[in-house]
Amino acid sequence: MVALRRAGGLAAGAIVVVTMEPCNHYGKTPPCVNALIEARVGTVVYAVADPNGIAGGGAGRLSAAGLQVRSGVLAEQVAAGPLREWLHKQRTGLPHVTWKYATSIDGRSAAADGSSQWISSEAARLDLHRRRAIADAILVGTGTVLADDPALTARLADGSLAPQQPLRVVVGKRDIPPEARVLNDEARTMMIRTHEPMEVLRALSDRTDVLLEGGPTLAGAFLRAGAINRILAYVAPILLGGPVTAVDDVGVSNITNALRWQFDSVEKVGPDLLLSLVAR
Repeated sequence: MVALRRAGGLAAGAIVVVTMEPCNHYGKTPPCVNALIEARVGTVVYAVADPNGIAGGGAGRLSAAGLQVRSGVLAEQVAAGPLREWLHKQRTGLPHVTWKYATSIDGRSAAADGSSQWISSEAARLDLHRRRAIADAILVGTGTVLADDPALTARLADGSLAPQQPLRVVVGKRDIPPEARVLNDEARTMMIRTHEPMEVLRALSDRTDVLLEGGPTLAGAFLRAGAINRILAYVAPILLGGPVTAVDDVGVSNITNALRWQFDSVEKVGPDLLLSLVAR
């Protein structure tokens, strides 16, 4: 509504284009529909209807006040893009989970000796830090903390901390050393002592967007539980061979039962490819 205030009288008769149906609910601020009606705009165009039963009904209010309303414009693109995580949270009450990993073109997440820094390029790592900075939480298992001692922070290109840091979440029943970097004061950390993915998500029900950055054991558990909504794979143009893959057992014994996903987008990030996939 900032744009309406800045426009002042120029908003009269204007066409307003928004991603979501304007809200019709008193919360911390008055309903958006009130501001639109008071500004005397002519037409409101939106992509996605508000799934919230309390805040919904804005389109009806606008129509009753004499405004032209167009809905569903680019709805699929918006629902799969800027509103993806929020809509999932509204539908399920649980956070949207994106599993992120880096891999060689032969599907390895580390060399045979366990070394993995760095499979992906600097450009890919900067892209990941950008995504961390807008996520609500980063999720790893105790195994990753004990093996790699990650800080799990979001950093800018110069290496400094991003202004906004996600909650760092460590899952598992093993203790981690007090000197672990994930316990430093650069961001908040939450320990969840369970191996059950759905218990983890319920514990994070106040979050919307979660990045799963754990190792193959945690990734396998979340895939078996159907708890992953999106996959982001940074694929580097290198060959490693060896036994270390990005994910452990996912409960598939034959090709017929393969977990099938569909490509959402493919983009080049430096020398690497970033593959985005969503469940079918």
